[in-house]
Amino acid sequence: MSGQLGVAVAQMEMEADASANIDRAMSLVESAAASGSQVVVLPELFALPYFCKDQNPAWFDTAITFPDNRLFSTFSALARRLGVSIVVSFFEREGMSFFNAATVIDETGELKGRYRKSHIPDGPGYQEKFYFSPGDTGFQVFEVSGVRIGLGICWDQWFPEQARALTLAGADIIVYPTAIGSEPQNPKLDSRDHWQRTMAGHSAANLIPVAASNRIGREVGQTSEITFYGHSFVTDHLGAIVFDAGDRAGAFNVQLDLSEARDARVAWGVFRDRRPELYERLTRY
Repeated sequence: MSGQLGVAVAQMEMEADASANIDRAMSLVESAAASGSQVVVLPELFALPYFCKDQNPAWFDTAITFPDNRLFSTFSALARRLGVSIVVSFFEREGMSFFNAATVIDETGELKGRYRKSHIPDGPGYQEKFYFSPGDTGFQVFEVSGVRIGLGICWDQWFPEQARALTLAGADIIVYPTAIGSEPQNPKLDSRDHWQRTMAGHSAANLIPVAASNRIGREVGQTSEITFYGHSFVTDHLGAIVFDAGDRAGAFNVQLDLSEARDARVAWGVFRDRRPELYERLTRY
């Protein structure tokens, strides 16, 4: 396993033009590669506006099939040219089912498989259950250049069970493409710090680095609007936030010591002292 990892969280604003969003994302990947990143995490559904603000059937026409779509060939060629791995989030269609999905493309341009978002939120401004079926892939870990990437998507990040399962599956880092911001039902509610603390807790409890890439900017729908607050961040394996992007656009590289994290997971005793036989309640309620 590689000792050092350069991971970049990419943070960007989206517009109605998918081609412009994709071009912007590609530019951020190029910037990250030039800064020494080996893995670049793009935000959730970065090719599109966050359409889940409303229930509009017209958006189903924008879903794509995996892996036979230009989006994947474009980022595959980019990954191969730059020698970096890229986490690509997309709106997937398979038959009459639709998913919020992501793939990891390695530095040779190979698509390593896909993960479908397991936990689907539903509420004012975040009406994802209208569009997405719950993921059926199970929790996924993808290996690129000797680094094992555990992948979750946005609302997944509130569930400690997934972070623990990914770590038990051998992940070296957990990454979360994300789209989160203001809460239309309560303009006074600012979820940003809670959002970060939740994932930092996963990081600390599992002794594993976490990286989350979020959107920025104001997006106005038919029934609500959301201001995405950004603050993409990276933790070390002890849960300390070692980088926070604020509300800036860009691709921000952070160097992590995966060897130190691996040694800590073994030495600290958290996994040695687990008592799975006592956790039956987790599967019953």
